[in-house]
Amino acid sequence: MPLKNLTRAIFVFIFVFTLPRIGFSQIEKQFNGIRLKESLQSVKTKLDKISENSKIIQVKKPLYPLAKYDEKHLVCTGINLEKGTINEAVFTFSDDSLTFIEAKGNVERALVSQVQDTVSWHYIGYDVYQKQKLFVHKENDVARIMTEEAIHPNLFVWENPYLNGNGKAEPLENTGMIPSFIKMGASYSELQMDLESHSAFTSRRDLPEGDPNAQYQINCFGVNYLGFPRKIEARFGDDILNVVWILTAKGEEDRIRKALIKQFGKPVFEDENWEIYNDWQVGLRKDKPEVLLLEKELGQVYKKEFFKQ
Repeated sequence: MPLKNLTRAIFVFIFVFTLPRIGFSQIEKQFNGIRLKESLQSVKTKLDKISENSKIIQVKKPLYPLAKYDEKHLVCTGINLEKGTINEAVFTFSDDSLTFIEAKGNVERALVSQVQDTVSWHYIGYDVYQKQKLFVHKENDVARIMTEEAIHPNLFVWENPYLNGNGKAEPLENTGMIPSFIKMGASYSELQMDLESHSAFTSRRDLPEGDPNAQYQINCFGVNYLGFPRKIEARFGDDILNVVWILTAKGEEDRIRKALIKQFGKPVFEDENWEIYNDWQVGLRKDKPEVLLLEKELGQVYKKEFFKQ
């Protein structure tokens, strides 16, 4: 049986990986010339000149997926741009590199009106400006700008908890465990209620006929894993859950590895791109950051046909 569904070109929404590698977006320059990947001190110096107030929030133990060692947030209010004032915005830094911006309040007039581009597509309520790496939700009056690394784990749907007016966030529970409601081998009717109740929202995607193992995928946004809200892709073959991808980022690879070892013990297989746990039912993918869950029987098929073990 060909294992085409192990290729991420099949598993992930096409738009995430068809974004051209054209460098970083330009729209963030509206914030007094800041750029993605810029340091916290440099960004703060520029933003202090156009903001009423600013506050740096240091997170003791990083949870933000792109942060390996250090996570900080710069929260600003009353940000005066050329075309208007943004009510508030948070600038997220991973290892002293700006990787994510969330702006809220008056974003259409003050920010989006300056985009030198047309909407590339509409997706789950967002206007997506492909070249700018900009995602705008008009109904919520919010805009998010991010690096390409942040697009992969679908951070454009992440609501930064520090953008709430008081600079404080209620942390999600971090058990370090694969969510227990994900029951491999169970039917969709058995799992539907849990998938929906543990997600901020879900959507269904019918899969191409070329996928030999599954016919449809349930995309679950906002599922808590390691204390951060994730997108998971739950795939069903013959109405049975047999494959799940948990989208992650490279910066948290060590944290995920420690959590998997604590839960399942040492890996049963390792190579440059994979670490496999729990008798071939759990995988840590390293070339594209994700955690793979497999139904037990399918895991043995992958062991023989893909990993040649």
